[in-house]
Amino acid sequence: LKKKEGIVTAEQVKVSFNSVNGRLIKEAVQEAQQVKKGEVLMVLDSTDTDLAIAKLKAQIGQLEAQIRSGSGNVNIGLSKANTDETQSLRQVDQQRAAVAAAQASYENSRLDYQRKQALLTQGAISKSDMDNASMALKVANANVAQQEQLLAKLLGGAADTGNSENLSLPTIEQERQTVENQKNDVEALRQQKKYLEVQLQELQVQKDRLTLRAPEDGKVLKILSKQGEMIAANTPVILLESKRYYYDIYLSEKQAAKLKEGGRLTGTTVATDAKLTGTIRFITKAPGFADLKMSREKGQSDLSAFQVRIYLEPQEGLLPGMTMEVHDDQFA
Repeated sequence: LKKKEGIVTAEQVKVSFNSVNGRLIKEAVQEAQQVKKGEVLMVLDSTDTDLAIAKLKAQIGQLEAQIRSGSGNVNIGLSKANTDETQSLRQVDQQRAAVAAAQASYENSRLDYQRKQALLTQGAISKSDMDNASMALKVANANVAQQEQLLAKLLGGAADTGNSENLSLPTIEQERQTVENQKNDVEALRQQKKYLEVQLQELQVQKDRLTLRAPEDGKVLKILSKQGEMIAANTPVILLESKRYYYDIYLSEKQAAKLKEGGRLTGTTVATDAKLTGTIRFITKAPGFADLKMSREKGQSDLSAFQVRIYLEPQEGLLPGMTMEVHDDQFA
């Protein structure tokens, strides 16, 4: 049977440090070494990053202390406002009673003054008794005014409804507003802490990137940087041979037309005579060197060739460099 041949090839991966740079302090692998996905390959110096992380943690700790203190002050402020309100309303009630007592005393003094005024007209009392009654009335009137001023001071501009349960004292509202402002200050500290925590996460990600790990199973082909060198970000430092194996065969256009990408082809290893089925990754027009040419005007090709790439699953005994044979009867 006619057959097509291809060489098993392993995809190569250029491994680099992602977005970080620094001095290489550790080579954890050697050339030709087999590595597993996630295994440490190299490590960069993390001294500067460690210091930045420690500084941020200290700042976050300081903010946490300020938040605790501020939250405590808010709770104390709310408790104090409630206590002050209770005491103030009690004082208002007491002062209302004092006003009522002063008004009652004034009313008694007024009535006494009127009686004595009538008695003076009748000559029943002396002028000094009348003067005493007049003085008592003035004192009672002044006492009413004084007690009403004290009540107004306690009310702080609030209208007195006579019912303390529905009374809102401006001084207490100011206290509560001050506490609300303290809440805003605490919330600002919390937001600042969140911002620093995001920065900390970024630094921790950056530190993790200082350790280079194998992106997949494979074999170290070449170490491109040595311990002590300064490594630039995204610069390849290791060449890794992956476990993704493929081989190419070249077919005529008639043969290629009978295949499709994603289809399956079975090849045989020359070395072990093992039959391996692979997946067709792509079918594309081959470079000009693969065309079959004859001596024709303008050098036009007599037959166009197509490149077919087949990927194989890694398995024991399959090595890069082996020859694969595919019999023509699969695309005849």
